[in-house]
Amino acid sequence: MKDLTILVTGGAGFIGSNLANKLAVQNEVIAIDNEYLGTPDNLDKSVDFRRIDVLDKDLPTDVDIIFHLAALSSYQMHKEDPIEGARVNVEGFINTIKQGVENGCKRVVYASTSSIYGSRKEPTSEAMVVEAHTGYEASKLARERYAEYFHNQYGIHMAGLRFFSVYQGYGGNESHKGKYANIIAQFAEKMANGIAPKLYGNGTQTRDFTYIDDIVRAAQMVAEKEISGVFNVGTGRAVSFNKVVDMINGELGTNVEAEYVENPIPKSIYVHDTCADSTKIYEATGWLPKIGLEEGIRRVCSEYI
Repeated sequence: MKDLTILVTGGAGFIGSNLANKLAVQNEVIAIDNEYLGTPDNLDKSVDFRRIDVLDKDLPTDVDIIFHLAALSSYQMHKEDPIEGARVNVEGFINTIKQGVENGCKRVVYASTSSIYGSRKEPTSEAMVVEAHTGYEASKLARERYAEYFHNQYGIHMAGLRFFSVYQGYGGNESHKGKYANIIAQFAEKMANGIAPKLYGNGTQTRDFTYIDDIVRAAQMVAEKEISGVFNVGTGRAVSFNKVVDMINGELGTNVEAEYVENPIPKSIYVHDTCADSTKIYEATGWLPKIGLEEGIRRVCSEYI
């Protein structure tokens, strides 16, 4: 992908900035962000950063491709203010794509979520019937339905990516997010400083941890293929939080024990286990994860060694 004009919303955030920086090597990239969960410090100088909210009028959507990543991205944010969560995640999505359609954009790749599958130990495919248990999940499902509408009504290519537990270290582009940063980054930061990471329950919950470079590559490949639909992006390997702590200790040469605390999230909505079946995106684009958890954790821990 090169010589294109590209808009990345949420472009100063964790995933957005990694994507924008990668795309800017061979393309003209505009990154917009209201700086609530992002910082322009994450972006290379080659990226055209603009402090803009996705709810604004006159967005810079006269582009070849829109990567829509802007969102309020946690269960707690939507619980505290469900109206604002819907405005940002749903209205902001509609506003961005509508303006893109009006300006002739034909390709959109947007972020959905894997949490809509609930707790699943076995690899889960896109064919599974899903439902919303939180405002965050409801907002992402709404995006998928509106994406269908825009595709069917206007013929625009709309590809939604259901990301599975994206991670990178604080030395990447997520240190500014604090408690909202990915679990592996939080654990590594604490353990490198001799602080016990706090694990909910007994630490046996599992996640399909997917390294940021694989996420960025998947987004690019989907955009290049000009396809529509929803696609899982994960490794197909589920690992427990206890195992992650052991792996980080191994890389750091430390012996920090986890602190187990009561889970503040109700059991009825807490996603205990995730695991992706990424067959669909592989068949559509050839994408496969390249960075295993061992290598990913090695990269995360390298900044402390």
